[in-house]
Amino acid sequence: MRDPLYLTRAHADKLRKDLAALEAARTGLSKAIGVAREHGDLSENAEYDAAREAQEMNDLRIAQLRTKLARVEIIEDLNLPDDKIYIGAAAHVRNLDTGTERTIKLLSAEEADPDHDVISYQSPIGKGLLGREAGEHVEVDTPGGLIRFEILSIKR
Repeated sequence: MRDPLYLTRAHADKLRKDLAALEAARTGLSKAIGVAREHGDLSENAEYDAAREAQEMNDLRIAQLRTKLARVEIIEDLNLPDDKIYIGAAAHVRNLDTGTERTIKLLSAEEADPDHDVISYQSPIGKGLLGREAGEHVEVDTPGGLIRFEILSIKR
């Protein structure tokens, strides 16, 4: 069995909508291939080649999304404790070296957005925070150097 893909319900729903749109597009792509086929010699038919390539790309994306969705576990359904940092938690932390505070949300790499303090639970900081509780001091070795945090609070 493959590793689960932990996603928020909202992101999983977005992927399902994307899949439905791609599946709906199949009919139009098939029609485009049929129209292009009517234009004669397929060996020199750029319109036919482009339509086939579009269909192949669409089918590839459908297969990728189906594979991804088959692995999904919805974070909100996991009943994780609120007193420790687990996937889906938002940890309000203070950098002990700079004094700056920020709230870091741990999600999967699929949903990570470092510019908005949403990081992968598999990143160095994510791994360093997993399983920790409010009040703890944590040292995380990152590619940019050692970062020391105090965990101020945790929210789900």
